[in-house]
Amino acid sequence: MSKDQTPIILAFSGGLDTSFCVPWLRETYDREVVTATVDTGGIDEAARKQLEERAYALGAVEHVLIDARQEFFDTVIRYLIAGNVLRGNAYPLCVGAERGLQASRLAAIANDRGASTVAHGCTAAGNDQVRFEVALRTLSPGLEVLAPVRDNSWVRDEQLAYLLKHGLPLPAQGSAYSINRGLWGITIGGRETLTSQDSIPEDAWVLSAKAFSEPLQASRHTLVFDNGIPVALDDESLAPVALIEALEKLAGRYGIGRGIHLGDTVLGTKGRVAFEAPAAVTLITAHRELEKLVLSAQQSRVKDSVAAIYGDLVHEGKQLDLVCADIEALLASSQERVSGSVTFTLRPGSLFINGVDSPHSLLAATKGVYGEAAGEWTPADTLGYARILSLPGSLQTRAAGGES
Repeated sequence: MSKDQTPIILAFSGGLDTSFCVPWLRETYDREVVTATVDTGGIDEAARKQLEERAYALGAVEHVLIDARQEFFDTVIRYLIAGNVLRGNAYPLCVGAERGLQASRLAAIANDRGASTVAHGCTAAGNDQVRFEVALRTLSPGLEVLAPVRDNSWVRDEQLAYLLKHGLPLPAQGSAYSINRGLWGITIGGRETLTSQDSIPEDAWVLSAKAFSEPLQASRHTLVFDNGIPVALDDESLAPVALIEALEKLAGRYGIGRGIHLGDTVLGTKGRVAFEAPAAVTLITAHRELEKLVLSAQQSRVKDSVAAIYGDLVHEGKQLDLVCADIEALLASSQERVSGSVTFTLRPGSLFINGVDSPHSLLAATKGVYGEAAGEWTPADTLGYARILSLPGSLQTRAAGGES
């Protein structure tokens, strides 16, 4: 059998693990390496240039960078908003929700180049290894997937020594914290998050630095949604990606969306990570309040139940499963009347919803006034309704030997 001469397509972040993988894969498999960075947010022009320069310096034969921010919104984030998805009632899936999209682009690059092998730099300890593997095997069952750092249990010092031995550039060092950034927020891991007792120090936060030591004055703002999609911030019409990026800067300065998530990893163990998601938390909070005005109780109940399942599937890297498409169809349908404006006030550490308005308001649709006056019903109607509603409890009391 002839030796495979097709290039290996490596998911490339520019960090230590993927930097190590470039020369190690070349040396070990005697094949060319194409590095691929799928930008789902958090990469500015300077970072894009640095990634390309680093990839070539490490020995990549080609570097591919794909701006997938809009696709990330269209295929994932819009449904996280529609479902008001907060894992553990706190964490808006800042990082990890994009792995399915990144895997699909990685597989597409391999297909375009006739490559049989893709690789990633995940370790054996995190969620991303599972997400990449699940997504890639769902997309292309016949594709070979390599994970050198995980499968060989390489530790940080061994990778650094390898790069030094080969005279290759090292990634930036010095930070005691691991930071992952995307369009939907930032995660921060450090020694404090390895246990459950302490928060990370104030100077480790990225978007909300000085939010409390140098507090801003309160400010009032408005978000506009059209069929569940955010379309304007403070009377300025913006495309969703630009709106999220603007809202991240605005709300981040107030410390909005800062938290530490303690929950279940994909592997079944407990995990803890600090996060900053000012845009995600603001949008979900505002969107949820608008939904309360326009959706019925039954709509909300059904939507919330499937949204929780959807969040679990995305967390596990299974958003390419057909069941997610089914849930997305329901979520999209639920947003047909989620249009209107939400006014909110930002204070350091506080997001307060002032009010919501919509042409589809169920509150405005009734002739009644809550707590004040009857509308489409009479006092006699409510008395009869209360009697009927009490029947199950009355019968249970009677059956238990109580009053006849």
